[in-house]
Amino acid sequence: MEIEAVSKIAAAIAIGIGSIAPAIAIALIGSKGSEAIGRNPEAASKVQTSMILSIAFAEAIAIYALVVALIILLV
Repeated sequence: MEIEAVSKIAAAIAIGIGSIAPAIAIALIGSKGSEAIGRNPEAASKVQTSMILSIAFAEAIAIYALVVALIILLV
């Protein structure tokens, strides 16, 4: 197998595996946040702020996986 093909397969695996955990984390954050807002609607603004911040941190992990995949492809 050529090095270029191995590089493309490795990049695909890196972004594939690197995006599974953030996707699950974002889904859990969204479901638990909606649950919390449903239980206590008065605290919706505080819960929503925490949810958005947590989702941003989870999404950063997927961006790191993307950077690793690009480095694998380009180097």
